[in-house]
Amino acid sequence: MKEPDINWPEAVKPLLKKYKNKPHPLEAESLYQFLVMVVLSAQSTDNIINQIAPELFKAFPNMNALASASVETLTPFISKVRGFRKKANWLIGIAKELKNDSNIPLNMQQLTDLSGIGRKSANVILRYAKARPEGIIVDLHVVRVAPRLGIATGDDPTKIEKQIMDVLPQKQWDAGMAMSFLGREICRPEPACDECLMKKVCAYYNGWL
Repeated sequence: MKEPDINWPEAVKPLLKKYKNKPHPLEAESLYQFLVMVVLSAQSTDNIINQIAPELFKAFPNMNALASASVETLTPFISKVRGFRKKANWLIGIAKELKNDSNIPLNMQQLTDLSGIGRKSANVILRYAKARPEGIIVDLHVVRVAPRLGIATGDDPTKIEKQIMDVLPQKQWDAGMAMSFLGREICRPEPACDECLMKKVCAYYNGWL
């Protein structure tokens, strides 16, 4: 069956309403902590990052303290994280460049200029800071959910982000994080379609794929 034309700005409204202002699963207490945790979370789980965070931030409570770290002094606190040596170098490099928490940039270009921060991470940081969105969060959950819904195609995060940005107005760009939450809770690899508030417009559920 051919997929009907979907008015996506209208169709995503229930999804945006459900997850509006829902905090990211990384449990940070400041923008500094969140940035560090986002860098550490690449290819690792949010649960592991949340577990190591208290001791890590007791030892390095701000950007200035982190700037004085060495790989040797930092790695014991992050050794449970995949790729911890590379990430230690990234974090120390960021801290030496920014020096203070107040210097954390809140725009896409300056964030992605920092070591270890790509578009997805920058979008996540901007959302946490309640800054003006410059893109759409596309994590592994969105890579699964967006093509199932039919709002995007393929499995390239950059292309998926552009496709969603093309069909939604900027004020709805939090749809990326909303899809991520949907993917964590409902639209898992084995989806619970009957529980999903998006099933009326979902290509996967309706057999339009």
